[in-house]
Amino acid sequence: MRSRKVKTVNDSKKQRSPPPSTTPVEEKWASEDLRVMTMASDAVFMTIYRFLLRSVRRYSATSFGTPVFNTSTQTLNHHLDTQSPFQSSSASAAADINPCQSPISTTNILNNQFKNTSTSSTPVRSYGFSSAEEAAAERRRRKRRVRIEPPLYALRSHPAPPKPNDPNKPRLPDSTSSLVGSRLNLHNRVQSLIRAGDLDSASYIARQSVFQSPRPSVFTCNAIIAAMYRAKRYDYAKALFQYFFNQFDIIPNIVSFNNLIGCHCESSDIEEALKVYNHILENAPYAPSAVTYQHLTKGLIDAGRINDAVGLLREMLHKGHAADSLVYNNLILGYLNLGNLEKANELFDELKERCSVYDGVVNATFMDWFFKQGKPKDAMESYRDLMDRNYRMVPAQRNVLLETLLRHGRKKEARNLFNDMLDDHTPPSFLAVNSDTFNMMVNECFKDGNVAEAMEVFKRVGKAVKSKPFMMDVAGYNNMMARLCELDMIDEAEEYYRQVSMKSMSLSVNTYKIMIDAYMKVDRIEEMLDKYSKMVESGFRVIPAYANEWFGFLIEKGRVLDCLPILSKMGNKEPRPDFTTYNVVIRGLIEGGNYDATVNLLSQMMDYGVDTTVSLEEFVLDVFEKQGRRMEVENIFNRKSSPFPPQRPYPGSRGSTQTMVPPQMPEQGKWNPSMQWQTNLPANT
Repeated sequence: MRSRKVKTVNDSKKQRSPPPSTTPVEEKWASEDLRVMTMASDAVFMTIYRFLLRSVRRYSATSFGTPVFNTSTQTLNHHLDTQSPFQSSSASAAADINPCQSPISTTNILNNQFKNTSTSSTPVRSYGFSSAEEAAAERRRRKRRVRIEPPLYALRSHPAPPKPNDPNKPRLPDSTSSLVGSRLNLHNRVQSLIRAGDLDSASYIARQSVFQSPRPSVFTCNAIIAAMYRAKRYDYAKALFQYFFNQFDIIPNIVSFNNLIGCHCESSDIEEALKVYNHILENAPYAPSAVTYQHLTKGLIDAGRINDAVGLLREMLHKGHAADSLVYNNLILGYLNLGNLEKANELFDELKERCSVYDGVVNATFMDWFFKQGKPKDAMESYRDLMDRNYRMVPAQRNVLLETLLRHGRKKEARNLFNDMLDDHTPPSFLAVNSDTFNMMVNECFKDGNVAEAMEVFKRVGKAVKSKPFMMDVAGYNNMMARLCELDMIDEAEEYYRQVSMKSMSLSVNTYKIMIDAYMKVDRIEEMLDKYSKMVESGFRVIPAYANEWFGFLIEKGRVLDCLPILSKMGNKEPRPDFTTYNVVIRGLIEGGNYDATVNLLSQMMDYGVDTTVSLEEFVLDVFEKQGRRMEVENIFNRKSSPFPPQRPYPGSRGSTQTMVPPQMPEQGKWNPSMQWQTNLPANT
């Protein structure tokens, strides 16, 4: 066959040979062109041949059972042997590339392998390997193939265009990956104000940020709404939800709706809460969570609609949600308050059937009800039933049991439970106690007047072999210092303050507030000024209510000039002190006859961009007019500047033509009535 192919090629060469009439130079050029064309055709053929051969090897190695490409391979070989006019040149080219192996011999070996596999009676394990070395060799071969061969989509001449965005597709809320950069800085700033207890300033900064680019994330909005909800300022939380998610079109998540539902339920507006729930079912691209049903069942029970609460529980289970212990606990508590112990036990048995491990709050509910009914035996039987199950409960669950035992005078059982929790505390594998656990036991000791025992409990550790001591946090130290300061044990509280400072913990606003209030109580002004200065230097936000009280105390004690360096440090950091704080200090300076210091403070106030009120300006102008310095103060007031740089107005939601302007800073504890969403809210909290 090969000789016939060679002959055919030679014949074709003879037919294409130039006529004798041509010159020797033309003959040389024609033969050179023919040789180049032949080599180009051979190269194209070899490329196609290698691609097809690799494809056959690929699919034969990954197919299950008997290879299905045996016939195709034989047909391909036959086609190559009979149809290719460049067989001899292709073989010689392959020999030049790899002299130890030719394409023809490789194909024959592959065919023999397929034939042996198809005729063998042993089942083929194409998805497994007989040894680790064989598997490693296959992995190396596939890695080489991936490095050499391009992906299939790269071979397409016209790749498929991307699918257009569906306008009807629901918009999704922000993910955690969006909380970076300036958004993260804003979130941390709002969170720091929330932890300091300055909710009004946190709310103002969050509301102001919707006019900036980028706008706040849903997590920042949820943080301030949840803080208002925890502070029982439900009207403000509802207004903030309307402001962020409806007026400025930020996409809420399920946590946002849960906060709104909780506000409606706590304010005895269960119908509005159910409307929000139906809105989630009909429009939201996510399902309600267990927290949603916790709020709704509690709200329905408080409204006297326990049957509707049971129906909501059935709906939750029907939608595929897991049996939540807290939802069952709401219903059990509702039936217990109605005196229906049988129905409560029925729900408890259902919970135990659906959950192999349930929350200890349910047993605490039964215990509390039995104690109130004068049945301590039944209460302790419920407690022992839970302890016999040997659940490894997290601190939040055991703390409820500990609080129930202490509230009803079961101190011995409470101490045993506390010691068991300390023994089970084996971080990092399992955390059995937290600062709330210690705070409950310490407060109980102070309640009994056992200060020494409270100090011993504060540093108690477990006696088990694997137990480890609990690393007390700032909240635990704050509670200990507050209890000591209540008994005027300032020196002992100062010792705990030094301990927490030496441990390089992040102190909180409450830490300094506890000590400053204690120093004010015993008229230790120097220590108070020292703690106040350290608090400001640490960068903590001083809530205007606290600052006004502390500055007022210093003014009353005749130390008004000591307020100036502290107030100057406060003005150097964001957010600036409230104008009410400047008002207190300015009036104190004028009453003391410190007019030069008053002028300097007014100038500093204008430089920091803190606004003044009409009443303060009139008071200062009247005083300085009597001193003959009215023009000096008027020039200072004329230098008013905005505390925020000019920004591009937000164009409104979804391309709205309405132009929005930033809100003005309201007075402390008040809301700006110029904003539409605040018109129906109370002026003071």
